[in-house]
Amino acid sequence: MQPLSGLSVLDFSTLLPGPMATLMLAEAGADVLKIERPGGEDMRRFPPRFGEASAAYAVLNRGKRVIFEDLKDPGALERLRPRIEAADVLVEQFRPGVMERLGFGYEALSRINPRLIYCSITGYGQDGPRAAEAGHDLNYQAVTGLLGLAPGRAEAPAVPAALAADIAGGSMPAVINILLALRQRDLTGAGCRLDIAMADAMFTFGWLALAQGHASGRFPAPNEGMLHGGLPRYGVYATADGRFLAVGALEEKFWTTFCDALELPQALRRDHVDPDATRAAVAAIIRSEPAATWARRLGPLDCCCTVVASLEEALADPHFRARGLFDAQVSEPGGRSIPAAVLPIAPAFRQDGG
Repeated sequence: MQPLSGLSVLDFSTLLPGPMATLMLAEAGADVLKIERPGGEDMRRFPPRFGEASAAYAVLNRGKRVIFEDLKDPGALERLRPRIEAADVLVEQFRPGVMERLGFGYEALSRINPRLIYCSITGYGQDGPRAAEAGHDLNYQAVTGLLGLAPGRAEAPAVPAALAADIAGGSMPAVINILLALRQRDLTGAGCRLDIAMADAMFTFGWLALAQGHASGRFPAPNEGMLHGGLPRYGVYATADGRFLAVGALEEKFWTTFCDALELPQALRRDHVDPDATRAAVAAIIRSEPAATWARRLGPLDCCCTVVASLEEALADPHFRARGLFDAQVSEPGGRSIPAAVLPIAPAFRQDGG
């Protein structure tokens, strides 16, 4: 028996945030029914193809059932009424007001099923001046000041690799609040509306800079915060062979060990005195040797310094393989399989035991 066995979820979402959230629910035992428009949602057509859809669609929708329904059709609500009556959770990802115009808004559906937990995921939430504004992950990080903490340099602006707003601002808050709402329903018997705004959670990621700014009256400038490029002991350095070394030697014991290994002059080790000079010296030393040399030299010292791995290298890492992160598979009708999306759910709770 899984934690969410017997839970019925209707998934009206598309692309990444909602489908990732309902994937987590499905992995924990929920029965997820995905309602897509005729012809299917856009993620089905993302390259590369995998069977009848795409690899991206396959890994996000593993373990779900799918039906096709035109929500603009006047008879759609009646056709879906039995499923709404039986549902515990509904997840939707339209812009504010769209589900209401289609007749599937919270007020209408809560009259059909007062126990329904209705979760809406949007960029900026259901209300406020930006509510109707279009956006994507990069925009949500930009407008909240998170991207401004580490935007890169003028000659090389940074594009964050992590889709923090979509997943950590949309999918994960949706799951957390759905589980909280289920617990509240256990106590009260009533469902509720959840308003998940992806942009809101970006302020959670800026917690340290916000605390510093509120307390001192001065917020960190771009690339100035100690975790955003301001300290030489926490940064990324190029190696001689075009690879990179991630240096996370924040604590003094790690920084001292690192400096000793590099034979960094004593005058430069107080990296808060002249960060630019220290950073330039460290960069020159790291650039003098290939990544493999630094891995051999720094790895045994356990000073929080690691070579930046490619995805292929990370997949082959014995540590992650030993933890079974890639054991679960997604298969297509032709028999081909690829690893499923890695999810932050304890293996014991997942549908295949990990």
